[in-house]
Amino acid sequence: MSKKLDSSVLRDGTKVVVSGRDPKRFGGMVNPPVYHVSTVLAETYDQLKSRDQEEESGIQKMTYGRRGTPTSWALENAVAELEGGYRSLTFPSGLSAVTGALLAFLKAGDHLLMTDSVYGPTRRFCNTILKRFGVETTYYDPLIGAQIGSLLRSNTTVVYTESPGSHTFEVQDIPAISKIVHTHGAKIMMDNTWASPLFFKPFEHGVDVSIQAATKYIVGYSDVMLGTVTSTKEAWPELRDCIGDMGQCAGPDDLYLAQRSFRSMAVRLRQHQENALFIAKWLQTRTEVQQVLYPALPEDPGHEIWKRDFLGASGLFAFELQPFSEKAIVAMLDGMRLFGMGYSWGGFESLLIPENVRNIRTAVPWRFEGPLLRIHIGLEDVEDLKDDLSDGLDRLRSLYG
Repeated sequence: MSKKLDSSVLRDGTKVVVSGRDPKRFGGMVNPPVYHVSTVLAETYDQLKSRDQEEESGIQKMTYGRRGTPTSWALENAVAELEGGYRSLTFPSGLSAVTGALLAFLKAGDHLLMTDSVYGPTRRFCNTILKRFGVETTYYDPLIGAQIGSLLRSNTTVVYTESPGSHTFEVQDIPAISKIVHTHGAKIMMDNTWASPLFFKPFEHGVDVSIQAATKYIVGYSDVMLGTVTSTKEAWPELRDCIGDMGQCAGPDDLYLAQRSFRSMAVRLRQHQENALFIAKWLQTRTEVQQVLYPALPEDPGHEIWKRDFLGASGLFAFELQPFSEKAIVAMLDGMRLFGMGYSWGGFESLLIPENVRNIRTAVPWRFEGPLLRIHIGLEDVEDLKDDLSDGLDRLRSLYG
């Protein structure tokens, strides 16, 4: 007689493989099947009513395709377990996860505190849609820590964090911010995409709602748009009801691809980290590079907090160049062989793009003198990546230095 698996005693590398799956439920199939479904028929009126009540009480019961299927639950349950939250919901993109989470906890007349290092589309949503709906947003210095209390108002209901920031990689003191925010009675949200559920445990550090662009490391193959939002048990009813009322849901094929990719995330992230650390250290030796912004480096300003709170570092970081001209940057980027120019990150391929948020940062002055390049280190051989970057930096210096 086989024993029931107690996932609470398992390490993350095993959890990422087994969580959210129940082969016995599907005749021994390792992966849950893809459910293409809208209508779910009930055999009797009593069954129709009882399953609606079961869904309201938190039991995962198929009542309608938009409200969840075994395909979506496989991923949602796995993410919630690995991240340490109560329940998760999936969304058709990372941005829809961000906007859905914000709308679930904000209303007209509320005040939102938003980190100044936030993902660009999140800022646009705050400055347009939320403003139109009567929500005021104040951007704060991501390094503010416990001093966040000085910015809290009587109508501040949400404090939003992103650590590290996906453009300039400031590491926020999430435990210090959480403590002050909870004393005030507000909710703290975090964009946890950079670290993934493997390298940062948001709920252990006081976060109420954790958001991920699952497009990135959960999927990892640059072929699916998906987002997740995980919450505490206390925050779950508000999140569930609002998202249900908005009709947000993800497609079954994307969900299937994501939960399949999820199983290899621990292996992929270990390699992303190893490759990124190698390239980051090598970039520090190049004269064309003024500084490397990667929290795993001892020289990084956020290293001590990163070392205290995080379990690893992903493949995304940035580096500031010496003050080369735009023409020099173009010569470097246009000649890259392995590094592609494209938005997003988290896939198996390496990317390199210019980063310029000088004109949109409002809380603190822009602190970089030279051009900033954001780099994602993929799963290629690091020596080949180094050769490509070396040639690019040589072009930068010799042709237009």
